[in-house]
Amino acid sequence: MEKKISLKDKFFVAGSTGMVGGAVCRSLKKKGYGLAENGGEILTPKRDELDLLESEQVKSWFKKNKPSVVVLAAAKVGGIYANYSYPGDFILENIKIQTNIIEAAWKSDVKRFLFLGSSCIYPKNAPQPIIEDYLLKGELEQTNEPYALAKIAGIKLCESLRRQYDFDAISLMPTNLYGPGDNYHKKNSHVMASLIKKFCDAKKYNDKKVICWGTGKPMREFLHVDDLGSAVVFCLEHWDPKEPNTPLDMQGNPLTHLNVGTGEDISIQDLSKKIAINSLYNGKICWDKEMPDGTYKKLLDITKIRSLGWEHKISLEEGIKKTIIDYEKL
Repeated sequence: MEKKISLKDKFFVAGSTGMVGGAVCRSLKKKGYGLAENGGEILTPKRDELDLLESEQVKSWFKKNKPSVVVLAAAKVGGIYANYSYPGDFILENIKIQTNIIEAAWKSDVKRFLFLGSSCIYPKNAPQPIIEDYLLKGELEQTNEPYALAKIAGIKLCESLRRQYDFDAISLMPTNLYGPGDNYHKKNSHVMASLIKKFCDAKKYNDKKVICWGTGKPMREFLHVDDLGSAVVFCLEHWDPKEPNTPLDMQGNPLTHLNVGTGEDISIQDLSKKIAINSLYNGKICWDKEMPDGTYKKLLDITKIRSLGWEHKISLEEGIKKTIIDYEKL
């Protein structure tokens, strides 16, 4: 099958300094994209060069640099505490970033565009595992509703521009991510990074106990960020909603957003034990049940992306070991 992107393409990875953007850049280079010797380029402007919140700056940058393929990995992100504490920032900044880049890419005749959403776009009480059709079929989880609404707006903007103007935009909905470049802030990090920090620090300082948030009962699916990076490149190469083999929704229409995950989940309690073992922590694990659990179960159905030929490669065990080593180097 002919690939939809070329080694000579000029890629713009928005959010290249973040965990996801960094993984996308690594995956592109691994496949030979963006390398000068192959005639390609990867554009990774820093914030002082391009402020994605400023629409005029974004328009001027696109006009000057003319990327042919764009991956939108830039976003304001955080865990339950950050989402709950800064809802206005999460919805406003993410909508601004998305709108600025998507509109500029469309008006600049970018040939392929990939938007990265999040599994939190789905209803909190969605049947499990969650299929792509469940989008907008129920109320969202309250703790991250503003972020989810912004991501839904991005998906729908890409979908609408495709329908009205034939803009070649596709979207991927990754499950919970972890890996190199993650945010290990004490309060604003996601669950995997938060737990790795807690247990590694407890081992280092010989703490007798580690306090984890919630009950530990919720189930979560985790994908190593390098597997997401490979999924992004795979879909840019092979997924075209116009082709006969494209995944369809329940009405038989081509999907323009696909789930990305492992198809397996684990309780936060069992995850904590696994991280404790791999970080060599032998103390007590306690649960602060006053803190929120979030959605009880959130397992993605990844049948559609698997039908195209993509599979994750990094097991949870291997990923945790690698991530603990990365964290201990910080």
